[in-house]
Order: sequence, then structure tokens, then C-alpha cells
Amino acid sequence: MPSSALSERAARAALAANFTPEQVTADLAQHSPAEVWEQRVSRDNTGRLTQYRPEAELANAQLTCRFLIPSDPQWPAVLTDLGPASPLGLWVRGHDRLHELTTSAVVVTGNRAAGPETIARAREFAGAIAESGHTVAASLAYGVDAAAHEAALLNGPTLAVLPRGLDQAHPHTHAPLLRSIISGGGAAVSLYRPGTVPSGATLKASAHLLVALAHAVILIEALDHSQALRTAEAAIALKRPLLALPSDGGIRSGGNAYLLAEGLARSCSTAARALELL
Repeated sequence: MPSSALSERAARAALAANFTPEQVTADLAQHSPAEVWEQRVSRDNTGRLTQYRPEAELANAQLTCRFLIPSDPQWPAVLTDLGPASPLGLWVRGHDRLHELTTSAVVVTGNRAAGPETIARAREFAGAIAESGHTVAASLAYGVDAAAHEAALLNGPTLAVLPRGLDQAHPHTHAPLLRSIISGGGAAVSLYRPGTVPSGATLKASAHLLVALAHAVILIEALDHSQALRTAEAAIALKRPLLALPSDGGIRSGGNAYLLAEGLARSCSTAARALELL
């Protein structure tokens, strides 16, 4: 399709489906998304890009969710903090409120396999944050993140960032929770078009997106080398305020102990203290 006939939205969606932002940022500084797509197609020796139909792919995907691009009024301005890694676009359910939700978003995250006491702390912090007018953001994952969404929904909308296409929840059993988030005035966001399955790469990229969409991160409990700790590390990289509950000395809060000992996070033992620091 000639570049003049290809919409910016379809071109960005096509580029996002086949390249990382860093792979095309330099070209986009000099050419339109449609022109960059055409250039990439002309240099494709595999036939993969030649067979891709940007407008048709976009139309089919948008039966599930909206593909937002930077020129849309709902686009979150905070994503400029990602620099060259800023997304080419975002797949969103509940897109009409995304800008509003991200102006005061706070991530509440922690271990996926969390005990009852940890879940209770997650609910306490998320509930207080939502009640104060902030948007609770999390990953929809098992454990702390799901508990944070559930507590937030009792007081207002919440924001979920998924490491897969928005045609399904991740994990699958949280499909009812995802529906509640959307129907409750919240939003679900992904870097990936419908049909994309989760992987190590999508989990890592989504952790950075989750943090970029928020203004602070609260770590309830994290094992070393966990996805929750990866989210905390993204907060450090993006210079977002990072609050961590004190470690109880056990292995399950080893990530918290490390971050606090190294001065990478501020200690926060109560929800009231978290609100003060926010």
C-alpha cells in the first residue's frame, strides 16, 4: 500500500507488531510512520512484511480494543520519560479515561505467591491509595497485584497493564477481574496486539510500561529475582519514587530488604505513611 494511503494509526500498529520502538525511532525522527513502514517493507527479504496488511490487521484488532497513538488526546504524556523506548502506540480497553487515570497513578505490586498477611497488607495500601483519589495500577497477576486491583475497585477505578494481547486476561482465571476493571471505569493497557501470548520479553517490557504510566511504586513484598522486583528496578531506572514495606527477615521479602539496605527505596510501614510520602 502506498505510504500516502496508509493511515498513521495503521502504520504505527504495523511497526509496533514487527519492531521495537528503539529499532525505528531514528527513522521516525525523519519520516512519517507510513514512510518508515514502506521503507521496511521494501527492504524485507523474508516476505513477512510484504504479506502483512496494516489496515486490515488494525481493523480486525480494534474489534477487541483501541490502538492509541501519541497524537490522540487520551495519550499519556508521562510516556515521554521512556525516551527512545516510548511505545509506538498502546492497545487499550477503556481508552477514553486513560489520560485521567494516569495523571495520579500509583503502582502497588508484590509477590505472585503471597501469603494471607501479605494479601491483607496489599489490600490495605491499595484501598487507602484509591480512597485518597489516586489510581491504583498493577499487572493483574496473582497475589499482591490482583489483591490491589480488587481493593481499589471498592473505592474507584484501577489500571491494569498486561504482558499479552487484551483479547484475554493474564492469567486466564482473572478474566472476571479484568471485566470488573473495565466496567468499573478503569482501563487495561498492553504494548501487544490481540492474540499475542505472554513471554519473558513481554513481561519485562510491560513492567517498564506499568512504571512509566505511574508516578510512584509501592512494593509490598518481593522475592529476589522476581517480577515484582523487576518492576521496582524499572522504577529506579525511570526515577520514580519507590516505597517498600520493611522486610520481615524472611526470604519472601528479600527484595525489599535489599532495596532498603542499598538506599534504593524509602521505607514505608503503613498506608498513612505512604500517603504522606506520595
